[in-house]
Amino acid sequence: MESPARQKKMKKFKLTYDWPIEKGRYLTGNPFSPVAVVIILVTPQDKIPWEIEELVRAGVEKGAAISGTLQTANIGIEKLIVNLISNPNVRYLLLFGSESGHFTADALKALFRNGMDEKGYIINTKAPTAILKNIPKDAVERLRKQIQLVDLSGISGMDVLEKAVWSCYQEKETLFEIEGRKYLLYDNGPFPEEPIIYRLTDKLREKQDG
Repeated sequence: MESPARQKKMKKFKLTYDWPIEKGRYLTGNPFSPVAVVIILVTPQDKIPWEIEELVRAGVEKGAAISGTLQTANIGIEKLIVNLISNPNVRYLLLFGSESGHFTADALKALFRNGMDEKGYIINTKAPTAILKNIPKDAVERLRKQIQLVDLSGISGMDVLEKAVWSCYQEKETLFEIEGRKYLLYDNGPFPEEPIIYRLTDKLREKQDG
């Protein structure tokens, strides 16, 4: 836990609107938290394994601002993006779970690595459906500037999630290392730009009306 002096010194961004922006399969916790959790879903929505549900729940219980599942490499990633860039307090995204047949994890990692092209395709990913049709490139670039992806895909264990979330809360850079993956994590405060509020539901409605 942070000391009272640390909490006073770091000024968090106060959200004056309903957050998250888009509905989805997630739970919400402290909106001032610097970390979000996403777990790749490889089963149908009505057959989510209990261990995945437990991991999602543990994400917010351990201190994440938002914790949920991700199934598709298109609309699912779009929702994730708009929910994260609308809260400047979130600076880390912890990626858990196994790769899916949609190559969703690969698409998400490629997005952070390479961005998307002018046509909306995520660059250099194995995912055949990784096209973001409903958000501008600026939203993707904001995600890549604001959020650091912590790739824990293929690694299981509640203790791993707990230690990773805890590390993101620390005042000083803390080495988080597991299975050869190393990250220096700490709470570096909110992203120093205004949030981007981009509602996918409005965009999709415009397309339907048009």
